[in-house]
Amino acid sequence: MDKELYSRQLYVLGLSAMKKIQEAKVLLCGLQGLGAEVAKNLVLMGVGSLTLYDPHPTCWADLAAQFFLSEESLGRSRAEASQAQLAQLNEAVQISVHEGDITEDLLQGFQVVMLTDSKLEDQLKVGTVCHKHGVYFLMAETRGLVGRLFCDFGEDFIVVDPTEVEPMTAAIQDISQGSPGIVTLRGGTKRHSFYDGDLVIFSDIEGMVELNSDSPQSVRVQKDGSLEIGDTATFSRYLRGGVVTEVKRPKTVRHKPLDIALLQPHVVAQNTQEVQRAHCLHQAFHALHMFQQLHGRLPKPWDPDDAETVVRLAQDLEPLKGTKEESLDGALLRTIALSSAGSLSPMAAILGGVAAQEVLKAISKKFMPLDQWLYFDALECLPEDEKLLPSPEDCHPRNCRYDGQIAVFGTGLQEKLSYQHYLLVGAGAIGCEMLKGFALVGLGVRANGGVTVADMDHIERSNLSRQFLFRPKDVGRPKAEVASAAARRLNPHLQVTPYTYPLDPTTEDIYDDSFFSRVDGVVAALDSFQARHYVAARCTHYLKPLLEAGTQGTLGSASVFVPHVTESYKGPASASASEGDDAPYPMCTLRHFPSTVEHSLQWVQDEFEGLFRLSAENINCYQQTCTSLLGTDRTRTLALLQQVMGVLRTRPQTWRDCVVWALGHWQLCFCDRIVELLRHFPSDKVLEDGTLFWSGSKNCPHPLQFDPNQDMHFLYVLAAANLYAQMHGLPGSQSHTELRELMKLLLESGSTPQNLFSAEFGQEQLKELKETLDNWSKGPPLKPVLFGKDDDGNFHMDFVVAATDLRCQNYGILPVNHARIKQIVGRIIPAIATSTSVVAGLLGLELYKVVSGPRPRGTFRHSYLHLAENHFIRSAPSAPAIQSFQRLKWTCWDRLKVPAGQPERTLESLLACLQEEHGLKVEMLLHDQALLYSSGWPFEKRAQHLCLRVTELVQQLTGWKPKPGLRVLVLELSCEGEEDETAFPPLHYELCRGSHHATTWP
Repeated sequence: MDKELYSRQLYVLGLSAMKKIQEAKVLLCGLQGLGAEVAKNLVLMGVGSLTLYDPHPTCWADLAAQFFLSEESLGRSRAEASQAQLAQLNEAVQISVHEGDITEDLLQGFQVVMLTDSKLEDQLKVGTVCHKHGVYFLMAETRGLVGRLFCDFGEDFIVVDPTEVEPMTAAIQDISQGSPGIVTLRGGTKRHSFYDGDLVIFSDIEGMVELNSDSPQSVRVQKDGSLEIGDTATFSRYLRGGVVTEVKRPKTVRHKPLDIALLQPHVVAQNTQEVQRAHCLHQAFHALHMFQQLHGRLPKPWDPDDAETVVRLAQDLEPLKGTKEESLDGALLRTIALSSAGSLSPMAAILGGVAAQEVLKAISKKFMPLDQWLYFDALECLPEDEKLLPSPEDCHPRNCRYDGQIAVFGTGLQEKLSYQHYLLVGAGAIGCEMLKGFALVGLGVRANGGVTVADMDHIERSNLSRQFLFRPKDVGRPKAEVASAAARRLNPHLQVTPYTYPLDPTTEDIYDDSFFSRVDGVVAALDSFQARHYVAARCTHYLKPLLEAGTQGTLGSASVFVPHVTESYKGPASASASEGDDAPYPMCTLRHFPSTVEHSLQWVQDEFEGLFRLSAENINCYQQTCTSLLGTDRTRTLALLQQVMGVLRTRPQTWRDCVVWALGHWQLCFCDRIVELLRHFPSDKVLEDGTLFWSGSKNCPHPLQFDPNQDMHFLYVLAAANLYAQMHGLPGSQSHTELRELMKLLLESGSTPQNLFSAEFGQEQLKELKETLDNWSKGPPLKPVLFGKDDDGNFHMDFVVAATDLRCQNYGILPVNHARIKQIVGRIIPAIATSTSVVAGLLGLELYKVVSGPRPRGTFRHSYLHLAENHFIRSAPSAPAIQSFQRLKWTCWDRLKVPAGQPERTLESLLACLQEEHGLKVEMLLHDQALLYSSGWPFEKRAQHLCLRVTELVQQLTGWKPKPGLRVLVLELSCEGEEDETAFPPLHYELCRGSHHATTWP
C-alpha cells in the first residue's frame, strides 16, 4: 500500500479497512453527473477495481454536472468517454468498461453494485438479483434540486467498527472494594463520555490485579462520571495506576430488498414534518418514474401541464405501508416536477459523496450504513416569490454546456453567474472541488468576471488521494497554478487567475482596496482557524459574502455569511482552543510526572530539539563567538551542559561512535534518570496525610533494561544514532543486521559510556564543558537537524515513535501507534474525499442563493454532517446581533462613514462631525492601536493634535504611509459612558477622489 498517498484517509479508515477497499470490485451503472462524482471519489480513495456501465451517448445537458465529459464527448457513450480521465486519478485502480447486457452472472462477480439515475424497472431488477446473491446494492438519483439514496447490504450485515471515534480510554484514580466496585477516573484525562452498558477492559492496575484481564465487563455511569462495575469486595486493595479502555462491539444491520423498501420506506428524521416531507419526496420520485415510463422522457422544464400530470400520478399512488393516511403536499410535488428535468453539479457532489461513503461502508464494514433511505432537497434555492420563477421559454435547452442548470433556474441566474468575480482562498481538497464546481456552473466565464485562486502551498503526494485537480506529475508545483490550469481544461471559458501569495496581514498591499472592489464574493477553503478568522475579517471589512467549509475525517461543515443578513463568522481561534485545551503542559509534569501519551510525546519533541538542533546551534554559536561561559547564567549553563555534552566527551568520528552515543543516551533517559527519580521519591513514599506520593495523577515509573531484541529499544538506537550522525556530518546506516552485530559487540565488551551529566556543577564542570567545546570547535560546524514529519526515511518520526513508546513503558501509560503519534506531532487533520465532495456541493447550493440576489435569511443554510454516523443537519443562520449606544444602533456589518473632504479634514473637524451627525462625544481615537487623541490629555497636547489633518497625524504618530489606491482609513473610537462589552462600529474615514492617497474611487 502507498501509505504516503493515502496517509490522510488512513487516519479515518485504518489499515484493515483500506486493505479491504483495495481488494474490492465495484460495478457502477450510470455515468451522468452523479455517477461521475461516485466514480471520482472511489478511484481517488483507492478501490481495487471499478467497472463502468453507461452505453448512452453524451448530450449537452450532461456537461452541467459531468466533469469527465466535454464538447468532444458529444455522441460517445458516457462510460467510454469517462474511462481515460478516471484512470488518470489513480494508477493503482483498475478501470474497465462493460459493453454487454447486465446479467445475473455479471452481477455476482462484484462485491458492490451501484446504480445512478437509472430507470425504476432496472433498479428493481438489479436490486432483486443482488439481494438474492448477497451482493451489496446501492441506488442513487437526483432530479433537479431533489435527490435520494438507497442501500441494501443484506439481511445480516455485520458492522465491525460502527463509529469513527477511537475507543474511549481513561486513567484510573481509585477503585473501591465493595459490591459494586466504584472506579474513579482522573478528572484531567481527555476522554469521551462512557455510557451505561459499555464494555470495558482494565490494564496496568497495581494492587487490585484481579481486574487486569482481557475479559470485557459492563459498566454503569454514575452522576459524577465514575464507573460502577462488578463485585470487588474480595479483590486485593487498589494501590495505584491503571487504565480503563472501551471495547467496541460489532452491530448487525438488517436491510430489506428494494421492492419491499419502496412500499415501506423507513425514514430517520428530526420531527414529524421532516418525515412527511421525506414521504412526499418518496412518492414524487415514484411518480416521476411513472411519468418517464409513460412518456419516454422526464417532464419538460417548468411546463405546468407536465407538472400537473406528475402531481396526479403521485396523489393516485397507494399510501405507503406503515404510515398514517396523509394527503401529499401538492405545492411541493408541483415544484419538484417543474424543476426535475435539470442536472446540477452541487446536487451531484452531495449525493455522490454520500453514496461513495456508503460503498466504502459496504466494503470495509466500517461505520454504520444508512438505514436504507436518504432523501435530500434544496428547493429553498428557488425564489420564494412565484413571480420570479422561470418560465418554460426561459428554461428551454440552448444546446450549451449549462442546459442542465438552465432547466432548473433559467437563463437569468446563468447570466448572473457568468459575470461574477470570486476569490477562492485555498486550493487544497475543498478548493479543488470548488474550482470544479465553478467551471461546471459557469461562474465568471464572461468578461469582467472570473475566479482568483490564492494559495502559497505546493502539491505533496498525500494531496493526490483527495485533491481532484492534481496528478502525480504535479507534485512539487504550486497548488494555485496547477488547480487553475486544470479548471480551465474543465471549462475553457473560465476566467481563472492564480495567486501564489498568502492572504494575510503581510500581503494587504496585494489584496488591497482595489483588489477587493472587483470581488463579488469569497470562498474560504482553509485548514487553519487563524486564517479563517483573517479572511472573515476581510469580508466583513469589505462587505463581501463569505462561503466557508471544512472537514475532519467524515465530519464536515459548510456555512454562509451574507452582509447585513446573517451573523458574521465566529469560529474558534484554533483547533486546540475549540477542544478547550490551549495551555502548555507544566514542565514538571513533562519531566517527572507524565500521565498521558500527549505528555510523553511533548517530552520527546523537546528531547529531539535539544539533542539534534539546539545543541548543534549552541556549539556553532560558540565556534563563531568563543563566548566565555564563566559569566553565563547558571540555569542556562546547566541546560547547555546537558545538551552539548550528552554522554560523550569528544566529537564522534565514525558510525560506531554514534551508536555508542545512542546506547548511552538510551541508558540515561529510560534507566538512569528513572533510578535517580525513584531515589528521591521511592515507590512507597507516603505523604503527611497518609496517601501514597505515587497516586492519583502521578504514575510511579520503573526503569527499563536495554534489550536489543525488543523492537522499540532497537528502533530508538537506530534512529538516534543516525540523527547524531547527520548532525555531525557522518554517514549513517539503515542496515538492521549491521547494527545488531555492532550492538552485540559493544554490549559484550562493555564499551557503552557512563552518564557524564551531573545536576551538581561548579568551576570544575564549567572547565570540562569549555574543554569539550574547544575540542569540538576544531572541526567543521555541526548541522542542526530541523524536525520534519513527512519523510519516512529520515529517522525523525522513528525517533519520536520509539522514544514515546519507551517513555510510556517507563510510566505505565497505554501507548498509541505510529500513525496516531504522527498525527499528533504533525497536527495532521484526517481527510477523506467523500466529506470534501459533500461540503463543496453544499457551498455550491449557497452560491446559487448569494448570486441570485437579495433573499430572506431563512432561505440560507448552515450545514453540518457526520457521514460515519449518518448525522445531517441544515439550519438557517442567525441574524446579526444588534448593539446600541444612546441613539446609535448597529451590527457587525455597519460602520461610521465620514468623508475626508477637500481640503482634508483636521482631527478637530472629524470629532465635530461625529458629534453633530451621530451624537458621539469621542473620548479616544485610535489607528492600528496607536492613540491619536484622548480627552484626558493636557490642553496643549490636545490642541497640537486637533489642528493636524487626520492622515498627517496618523503618519506622524505611526510612520504609516498611504499607498496608491487606498480608499479608506479605518479608525477605532470609544465614547463617554461606553460599557466594557460595547464594541463600536469602525470609523471609515473615506479618502477623497483626486487626493494623493487615492488613485481610483468607486
